[in-house]
Amino acid sequence: MNAPGLAITRRLRSTPFSSRIEAAGVKTYTVYNHMLLPTQFRGVEEDYHHLRSAVQVWDVGCERQVELAGPDAARLAQMLTVRDLRKFEVGRCGYAPVVDDDGFLINDPVALRVADDRWWFSVSDSDVLLWAGGIARGMQLDVTVREPEVWPLAVQGPFAEDVVAAVFGESARAIRFFRFAPLEFKGHSMLVARSGWSAQGGFEIYVDDAELGGLLYDALIDAGQQYGIGPGCPNLIERIEAGLITYGTDATRSDTALEAGLLRYCSLDAPIDAIGIDALRRQRDAGVSRRICGFMIEGDRVPHQRNPWPASVGGEAVGEVTSAVWSPRLGTNVALGMLPIDHLAPGTQVVVSCTDGERVATVVDVPFPGSSQR
Repeated sequence: MNAPGLAITRRLRSTPFSSRIEAAGVKTYTVYNHMLLPTQFRGVEEDYHHLRSAVQVWDVGCERQVELAGPDAARLAQMLTVRDLRKFEVGRCGYAPVVDDDGFLINDPVALRVADDRWWFSVSDSDVLLWAGGIARGMQLDVTVREPEVWPLAVQGPFAEDVVAAVFGESARAIRFFRFAPLEFKGHSMLVARSGWSAQGGFEIYVDDAELGGLLYDALIDAGQQYGIGPGCPNLIERIEAGLITYGTDATRSDTALEAGLLRYCSLDAPIDAIGIDALRRQRDAGVSRRICGFMIEGDRVPHQRNPWPASVGGEAVGEVTSAVWSPRLGTNVALGMLPIDHLAPGTQVVVSCTDGERVATVVDVPFPGSSQR
């Protein structure tokens, strides 16, 4: 039976690049921040091999920006995240978990310090704009909270730097990891960051002119012809191998930032005024009871997964597998999921109730071997 189609209406916003990716043959979309996000072009495995060996242009315009601007912008930015932002100079970006009063994850955005009095939170799939606006109003802060018309365009893969340098100039090569700089395209300045949601390395370009967006897409494709460039999107195989969680799938509002494996981005010992930081400190001190981990699942290719699969030991439910796929490079099924702390030792085996029956899965460290080329 064929899967039901997706009716694309005004409620699902397109991007300045939508006509290009549809002409390039996008096969499937998902909905992300009320927008269309491509999920497949040639096929998941073919897209995976191409990403690891060549270079791709991704329409990730669904990564919306929540802008904080004004005298209290820095104060609000720090209240929103449990990561210490005091050393973020203009031109720096980084993961910045946003949690509620109890430490539960609201979003796992990238924070960018655009100016002394202006921050962007490049958000994953949840309504941070409403959260930030409510805090600003409740605290009577002198800050404007809005969603600017900005559509990120990513260039990912081993030859990403060569392509971006060909379009924006050699100065692009000097941008360090999780840093950004204003670079010109056709006389218009855009923020270009060395970042992206893959382990292959690349850039994210914050396009703030819809008309130039399509022209930029074309210019990147033209510049990348010698490197085998093509359209792409975040790839299920590549991101699981790299241990990259996706909010709403691997971590949800039911998980704290520590359970989601984001401790390294939580500045729990810093003297900062951040919502939820006290709750996370208490959880750390008491001991986290469960956490995201990696799995290798035995057997042939796992079926398509729509919902989490229960994981059990001795017939007792202990956790779940949230994302799973066949890895052609490793020759096994790879997965991410959540287990109790006392089941996280590499080599621990659990039984996973997949859609097509029970399978044995072994806990492994992430990222998986050979997943990163940085």
